[in-house]
Amino acid sequence: MATVAAPAAASPALDWRMWVPCLGMALCSWLSFVDRQVLTILSPTIIRETGLTNQNFTDAASFFFLAYTLGNPVWGSVLDRVGLRVGMLLAVAIWTGASASHALMSSFAGFAAARAVLGLGEGATFPGGLRTAVESLPAHLRARAIALSFSGGTIGAVMMPLLLGPLAIQYGWRAAFLATAGLGAAWLVIWVVIARPPFLPKVAPRTAKVAWPNFMERRVWALIFSYALPAISPGPVLTILSLYLNGRLKLTQAEVNQLAWIPPLTWGIGYFFWGWAADRYAATNQRPVGMFLLLTAISLTLGFTTATTSVALAMAIISLSTFIGGGFQMLALKVGSYAFPREQAAMMTGIASGSWSLVNFLLLRAIGQWSGWINGNRWEEIFWLIAVLPVVGIAVWLVLSRDRTPRTARA
Repeated sequence: MATVAAPAAASPALDWRMWVPCLGMALCSWLSFVDRQVLTILSPTIIRETGLTNQNFTDAASFFFLAYTLGNPVWGSVLDRVGLRVGMLLAVAIWTGASASHALMSSFAGFAAARAVLGLGEGATFPGGLRTAVESLPAHLRARAIALSFSGGTIGAVMMPLLLGPLAIQYGWRAAFLATAGLGAAWLVIWVVIARPPFLPKVAPRTAKVAWPNFMERRVWALIFSYALPAISPGPVLTILSLYLNGRLKLTQAEVNQLAWIPPLTWGIGYFFWGWAADRYAATNQRPVGMFLLLTAISLTLGFTTATTSVALAMAIISLSTFIGGGFQMLALKVGSYAFPREQAAMMTGIASGSWSLVNFLLLRAIGQWSGWINGNRWEEIFWLIAVLPVVGIAVWLVLSRDRTPRTARA
């Protein structure tokens, strides 16, 4: 991902208008999560009507994460070159078309291709949100601006079952995908209006040289292992949740719709709670071992999901895991901000998000095509595999992060 340049001397607006672009990006992240969650929420109905198997579904869904892995650094470079206005219009147009195209699909190959293009387009979401915050607000407000730009994602995941789930029940699952095209078109109109002065500068600063991650550096791998494995739960959990509720706990599609919004909500709550906790209890700690170990211990509870037949208890355990996943994300990015200079914050975000997406791809392939667990309903193995990944990630991070900073820089 390209290094983000600082904006010119002043923001394009110094009143309430300077927040408008970040609100627009919050809507963008909201749209991205609505589009990506439609398939997973409606999976029981889609599988029944198309004849796909659970393994076909998870394998097809995994291509989103593979393309998303590539999309993050690619769009970071594109946005730095062509600017936010054109770049985000292009990205959202691509993924809106890809989301709508799901309505035309009925085979594994079709869904896999649609998911891949969707993931490639959505790779612009977080690089775009960070760059918007940098361009539109002064330095002392940018942390809150970044949080605002990113916040729409979990809200979208929460609203999807309530917004498009009933539509799919009433008019069919294909109608739900067509509805996403309307939402995408509405966002494009909004962005045309706000991605200009006085909200954003007419000519944004651009970097003369693109900065890419150096994978020979220890700090890069420390960031990857503190983020990609420990924070993994929300990705696979939200992908397989409907399959588990329908296949193991025997809930109907309507009942799944009533529950599927809860884990995304706790994921978003985890962002804010653990972000506050990190600022409060590890404000200057560049190596918060105690907090990482606490999150790791709690994350193991996900392995006990299948020990109960109670829907309420199973949902509580799953929701706790996404809450902890959000905590790992916030803590890992906070620690990473000490390892990378401020001007490489966008690149750091790309490393973390891209590696997280790659682990999601490999994990879904592992529980699907490679092992056959998803078709065999081997839910115990699936949930325990997800539960132990934070242990592996933090164990490696403990080694990589040791003695990383000079003595004079330690808290």
